[in-house]
Amino acid sequence: MNAVDSRSRVATLERYQVLDQPPRRELVALVELAARVSGVPMATINLITDVEQHQVATVGFDGAVCSYDDAMCTVVVEGGEAVATDDARSDDRFRANPFVTGPLGNVRFYASHPLTTPDGVTVGTLCVFDDEPRHLGAEDAGMLSTLAGRVMDVLELELRTRQLETALDQLQEANHQLETSNDRLAAFAGQVSHDLKNPLTALGMSLGLLEEELEDSGALDDALALLLKRAASGATRMETMIGDLLEFARIGGSPNLQPVDLAIVVADAMADLDGEVVPAMVTVKKDLPVVLGDQTQLRLVLQNLLGNAVKFVVPGVGPEIIVAASETADGWRVEVADRGRGVAEVDRERVFEPLARLDKRVPGNGIGLATCRRIVSAHGGTIGLDPRPGGGTVAWFELPGRV
Repeated sequence: MNAVDSRSRVATLERYQVLDQPPRRELVALVELAARVSGVPMATINLITDVEQHQVATVGFDGAVCSYDDAMCTVVVEGGEAVATDDARSDDRFRANPFVTGPLGNVRFYASHPLTTPDGVTVGTLCVFDDEPRHLGAEDAGMLSTLAGRVMDVLELELRTRQLETALDQLQEANHQLETSNDRLAAFAGQVSHDLKNPLTALGMSLGLLEEELEDSGALDDALALLLKRAASGATRMETMIGDLLEFARIGGSPNLQPVDLAIVVADAMADLDGEVVPAMVTVKKDLPVVLGDQTQLRLVLQNLLGNAVKFVVPGVGPEIIVAASETADGWRVEVADRGRGVAEVDRERVFEPLARLDKRVPGNGIGLATCRRIVSAHGGTIGLDPRPGGGTVAWFELPGRV
């Protein structure tokens, strides 16, 4: 017996989980059919380890376990080919076997077909036999081969079903852990935000009071005023970043999906950006659709995309923002196009990472697009950037489902 083949067979049988289980209904049905088409009273599915033969489904007798050396079907497993003999007493391979000579049985007619996995590992046999000599015709041999294939189909199907159930259990556990992690992240971010904002607020107030006192005393010169301004500006930027990080931590949970009129959402987003984005900059193509989504979260996405369209302009060139939507195979694609500086292909994925900033001359902290991706992903959609013909960028996101 080949040691490598034996190890592969044992490992495969462990995955099938059938040796120590009650006979499976589907396997018993196949054994009964094998006996009927072969015209014999007895049939069995034998699965063979490195030391034993297990009769896991039988008809015409009670299944049992015997040693590897006593099993007739080891000839088939080791050879990997079907075997049929009209009378085992006259076959040199079986004449001395205890299943033929009496201690374990009185087999005369014997036919066995290997059970081979899709990976080429022979794990056992589909065996039919009788205590009277007989002959197996070519048509019956073909049927036995077909039924052996169906036996493997049953074993493989049950294996894949268990693997799928395990994968689903793992996915559910991962989702549960993710939800728990998100809850903890939001709580942690809220606490950190609170703990950091308080001293920053105090710092800003102290800087303001210091500036007033110095100004009142006449000690505030230009250099000192500049230092105070920079310090106050830094504190303000830090407070803004903390607020954005907190928002990023909170966003991305299960969205409250309802019909959302994108025309209203775009108008609200522009209102939020009053002073940065004016109606003259924006052209809305056709009527925007009603999509399935969370209105508050989608408003934040469009607010970020519209804000970016204005931030990254080319000097002397207007943003020329166009907002449009089109149907996809399973939902909607929304686009915000600009005439800005564009984003190099190598950076179009990196810009969606938290704190990623391509141009540090432009105000911001690199949280906006990361938040957009988190929101769109929570909706089951995708988001990306494409170049705009003639210059600029097309920021797009796709949402599944229609109202």
